[in-house]
Amino acid sequence: MDSTAAWLLGQEARSLIERLRTVKSFALYEPMVPAAGLAPAAQVGIERHMASARRALLGRVRDYLDWLERGEGRAAQASEGQRRFSFLRIRFNLALSDFEIFSAALTQRSEHDNGVWLAGLDVAAGDALHLPGGYFEAPPLICYLDRGFGAAIRRARTRLPGGGASPVAVIRIPRERMIGSGIASSLVHEVGHQAAALLNLVDSLRPLLRALRDKGGSEEPAWRMWERWISEILADLWSVARIGAGSTLGLLGVVSLPRAFVFRLSLDDPHPVPWIRMRLSCALGAALYPHPQWARLAAVWERLYPLEGLDDGRRALFRVIEKTMPAFIALVLGHRPRPLRGRSVAEALYNPQLRPANLALLWQQWRRSPEAKYFSPPSEAFAAIGQARLSGWIYPAGESRLVGALLRNWALRRSLANALVCQNRDAETRFVNQQSAAAG
Repeated sequence: MDSTAAWLLGQEARSLIERLRTVKSFALYEPMVPAAGLAPAAQVGIERHMASARRALLGRVRDYLDWLERGEGRAAQASEGQRRFSFLRIRFNLALSDFEIFSAALTQRSEHDNGVWLAGLDVAAGDALHLPGGYFEAPPLICYLDRGFGAAIRRARTRLPGGGASPVAVIRIPRERMIGSGIASSLVHEVGHQAAALLNLVDSLRPLLRALRDKGGSEEPAWRMWERWISEILADLWSVARIGAGSTLGLLGVVSLPRAFVFRLSLDDPHPVPWIRMRLSCALGAALYPHPQWARLAAVWERLYPLEGLDDGRRALFRVIEKTMPAFIALVLGHRPRPLRGRSVAEALYNPQLRPANLALLWQQWRRSPEAKYFSPPSEAFAAIGQARLSGWIYPAGESRLVGALLRNWALRRSLANALVCQNRDAETRFVNQQSAAAG
């Protein structure tokens, strides 16, 4: 390789090192009030991942510089040096993509109100993922806001653009959902995707659905749809199981679209057709927490979007999907995946505190003792608010104030609890040091 080409490539590689040095720890430049901070496990996981990625990339750049200066590099064509540098720069940009993923979730923590609310949502997400029984090790979850109507999740332990597995689950919440109870529906749906992956629900259910599909007959199109939609349906199931009617009401806000979109059937979309999705949410709620409210909600939905006027083909397909819905729900709720160690999905997810009658009692308790609401687990609190909204006990303005107060309380309590843990550890360390000094 001629000396000019080698010099130019070496300078470009050294520039990557200098730019890499500007990628510092998030703790050094993200200003936020303590209550808006991440959980320690999330903070440590992200910092470790980024430090490891920086070391690996720095090693690759130095290896490239060594190659340029060794006999092999000197003997190579300039085009080979450029090819190697091009791939090195691609890896550099992918590593920066990892940084931007986490930066988006952290930068908003410095925003007034939003930062603390996001920390409260982190707490709520962790509570929604918790499943008594120790069936999986729950990863840290962090939330951030973005434009648009849909929420999304980058699951923990999935591959990042720069390589390696994400140490946390990153949940994107649409800004238009802040700050009413509808935010819980979006949040817990995304948490449901993480839970389904931890329990291997999609992969264990798909073969059962394919077997029913392959039987053929008049119900074959319906089972084909159920198999295609199973991932999103499991996320909706988790949401209903965790926050009851609040999930279905939140979904109603998402799928209240122009009629053409509500009945649109796309073979590429993993989400159920909105008309079916709303009907299924009501049916799942009725199966888990029986109450006449689910039938009333389903009837209202049919009045909002009647099937009359649809072409015969789609109307027939929707009817056969509805016909197979009870069998599909029984299959999913009765499923016993290996991680649940013999328990069914319904047995693992059912929370007796979320029965509508119990939520009504909880709401009345809050009315008598307003401070009691701060001691309810976040999922049960969101479920109680959803039940109150469905029952007409609370209206949007009061609901928004209540949700905001709860998010701030959850964030503050976590922040103070973390500070207390650190204080206790410091006290323990001082005690051990004192005893060691005395023994010496």
